[in-house]
Amino acid sequence: MNTATPRHCDTCHSAQPSFSEKLLAWYAHSQRTLPWRLTTPNPYYTWLSEIMLQQTTVATVIPYFQAFTHKWPTVADLAAASLDEVLTQWQGLGYYSRARNLHQCAQALAQNFPTTETELMKLPGIGPYTAAAIASIAFGQKAAAVDGNVVRVMSRYFAIAIPNPTQEVTEALLPLIPEDQCGDFTQSLMELGALICRPKAPLCTACPLQNECQAHLLGREEDFPVKVAKKKIPTRYTTAFIVKREDGAILLRKRVASGLLGGMMEVPMTPWEDTPSDTHQSRVRHTFTHFHLEVDVQTCEDEEAFEGVWVHPRDMHTYALPTLMKKVLQWSSGAVEQCSSVAV
Repeated sequence: MNTATPRHCDTCHSAQPSFSEKLLAWYAHSQRTLPWRLTTPNPYYTWLSEIMLQQTTVATVIPYFQAFTHKWPTVADLAAASLDEVLTQWQGLGYYSRARNLHQCAQALAQNFPTTETELMKLPGIGPYTAAAIASIAFGQKAAAVDGNVVRVMSRYFAIAIPNPTQEVTEALLPLIPEDQCGDFTQSLMELGALICRPKAPLCTACPLQNECQAHLLGREEDFPVKVAKKKIPTRYTTAFIVKREDGAILLRKRVASGLLGGMMEVPMTPWEDTPSDTHQSRVRHTFTHFHLEVDVQTCEDEEAFEGVWVHPRDMHTYALPTLMKKVLQWSSGAVEQCSSVAV
């Protein structure tokens, strides 16, 4: 591990507050009030919030979390829901494989809620970070929950000058975890990364760790974590067909359960190809994690061209529609092209 010499207080003068003591003292008066943070941890709330927070901001997650826990107050309630209900409630939150795994995992958790990292990682949708976060926050275990915020804090604190230092950060973090208040410690480190040790313009003067932070002492805070060059993501192409009945209802069909947007509803679409057709005109552009999608939108008068269900616009909110489909439907009111009967 390429680091500067650690200078945290856990290994120097015993009279000085330790790394964890400084962090916990800061957290006690600086933590945000969040709906999943309770005086007595609720494992269901912890698990649900951690799944929702994967690759999603706190501000976005809060209303979804509140809606889920209002509709399904316990994990048993969520387990009893149908996948369609869960996908509908999840729509707009993105990364829909999380919702499918959430539904499957809820059914397992309703029978037995594991308390250890090892057992939690056996469940759908729970990886090393999420397992450590749940074990620590919900059950008070000494576990190194290393997310992007924690990587940023620790890579700066120790000036870890290598890309993707998750393993190195984990090894550096484990000795710093206190014997008690493990859940608060885990959350305090995440909170510090979110509020103070920001990717750009970190608020070092407000940081409880600034005096020992190697990146700060070097005046190179924004050099850590070491940035990895982003790869250019490809573009794919498809045509979406808006099939309308005389009463205004629109034909929707369900995507296959596996894969991207699995189990969600869509208007009929051609396969997503790497090259556009000669007649393709990009009407809607949507970006997924690993590629862009450009959609040509056409209206179709042949009501028997495709199979599916007829849904009136006023009832669309009761179906699990991903953001991509909402964009297509929003654009479709201006579509003028007509297509003949096409089989997709």
